[in-house]
Amino acid sequence: MVFDPNEQARLERMCLYEEEAYAQGYCVIAGIDEAGRGPLAGPVVTAACILPKGLLICGVDDSKKLMPKIRERLFERLTGDSSIVYAIGLSEPDEIDRLNIYQATICAMWRAVDRLPVQPDCLLVDGMALSRSSLFCRKIIKGDQLSQSIAAASILAKETRDRLMHAYHLKWPLYGFDQHKGYGTPRHIEALLRHGPSPIHRRSFHLHASIVRE
Repeated sequence: MVFDPNEQARLERMCLYEEEAYAQGYCVIAGIDEAGRGPLAGPVVTAACILPKGLLICGVDDSKKLMPKIRERLFERLTGDSSIVYAIGLSEPDEIDRLNIYQATICAMWRAVDRLPVQPDCLLVDGMALSRSSLFCRKIIKGDQLSQSIAAASILAKETRDRLMHAYHLKWPLYGFDQHKGYGTPRHIEALLRHGPSPIHRRSFHLHASIVRE
C-alpha cells in the first residue's frame, strides 16, 4: 500500500520502539493498552496486539484521537487480518471494587497476554508497569501515541468496550450507557441518583471524583 508521505513518516516514527526491541533480539512484540479505567460502570477492557514486523496500518493512532467511525473501521481492519494476533482481557466491576482499578487493570492486561495464541517475548505497555520473569516488559508513557502496536491495542480495547456498553444499554436503558459508555457525565450522574446503581456499576467509585468527559 502506498501512503501519503506524511502518514508513512508518522507510522514509521510509531514503530521506533518496536524496531529497538527487534534490534535487542526480541522476536514477538505485543502492544498492551486498556480502555475504561475512569468510568462509573462497566468493565475495564484490555487488549494485547502483535503486528507483523514491517506492517504499517494507515490511520492507526491513539484511540482517543479517532472519530468513532474511523475507530470502528480500524477495528475491523485489525480483527480481519489473519496476520495480526490479538486477545482481549476484562476485569469486571466486582473485581475492580475488590482490588482497586489499578490492580484490576493489571489483572486484565495479563489475561489478554495469556490468551494470545502466540507467546510474546516482549511487551510494550501504555503507562503501566507489568513484570514477569519470562518477558521483557517496557512501560511507555503515552505509548498509544508513540507505538503502533500499543495504538492498535488501544483501538481493540476501546471498540470492544464500547460494544459491550451498547449491549448493556439494551439491558439497562435507563442509564444511557450507549451514549456515555459509563463515564460520569451529568446525564449519567442524574440517572444514577434517580434510579440507583445497576449491577454493572462500580460501588467503590465516588461520584464527586468521577465526573469526567468521555
